[in-house]
Amino acid sequence: MNLETSYLGLALRSPFVVGASPFCDDVYVARKLQDAGAAAVVMRSLFEEQLELLPHPTPSGDGATVADYPEYADYQLVPEAYLRQVERLKNTLTIPVIASLNGCHPGTWIEFARRLESAGADAIELNFYHVVTDPSIAADQVETEMLETVGILAGSLNIPVAVKLSPYHASVAQLAVALELAGAAGVTIFNRFYQPEINIDDIKVQPQLHLSESHELLLRLRWLAILAPLLRCSLAATGGVHTSADVVKALLTGAHAVQVVSVLLKHGPFVLATMRQGLEKWMGEHGYTEIDQFRGLLNLERCRDPENYERANYIRVLQSWKV
Repeated sequence: MNLETSYLGLALRSPFVVGASPFCDDVYVARKLQDAGAAAVVMRSLFEEQLELLPHPTPSGDGATVADYPEYADYQLVPEAYLRQVERLKNTLTIPVIASLNGCHPGTWIEFARRLESAGADAIELNFYHVVTDPSIAADQVETEMLETVGILAGSLNIPVAVKLSPYHASVAQLAVALELAGAAGVTIFNRFYQPEINIDDIKVQPQLHLSESHELLLRLRWLAILAPLLRCSLAATGGVHTSADVVKALLTGAHAVQVVSVLLKHGPFVLATMRQGLEKWMGEHGYTEIDQFRGLLNLERCRDPENYERANYIRVLQSWKV
């Protein structure tokens, strides 16, 4: 069974990509993931604040203070160590290594991408994480800055740039097309927003981490189906991919790759082999020998009016409720 796919112009032996996470902090762990079936790995993110505000962060435009950010030593990989880790991974692995930058405003931090390319990174995943709380900032300003950042980054590199989006935009489809025109080689959907918890005993806001579940994939599937006919660039699903059935669904709606993290944290690297076997079994049962034979079969290109299709589906679901 041929599971080969092309993602960001990179030839992958399968659609299984290890998403941005601590897995690449240890070369031995990354090698185990490769041996288990990972076709590419994404390193954890370097943050805009690390590259512009360190070693001692100063108050930023969103009102955050020095105390709100981690201490310099608390970051798992500081910039120079990150570059060395890229080199170590490239010297050990035979699969693509994708570096990750996380920011929300254009700035000098973007220039670090050139050093990541020089260190051997095969691609850059640009992770936009921005919760806009200032009512004077308009939506078009936010997206204009995103497009500017992508344009600068893509224009200064010889390696591809993927953009990791959140679903919280008024027109995800329009933004995705604009990102491709700005130079993005791929779009990854969607970034997971980690909502803080309220500690009612200490009366404090505290961070928390919840791993994803399969039900979160539904939002990704809907937008994969919408975006696949509109974009020529690569699409990756991230968030909610836990089973081989989840992988099949993502491919059917148009994904070129699926990113997995939570399932690996829960079950270990060798779950990749189980997911691969499940994908091959499904393909065999349905008469497919290559992924391209069924990729995108359920995207919205088959609908004459996708917007009305969405409305019809929405109404049908609500009308199915009975008490």
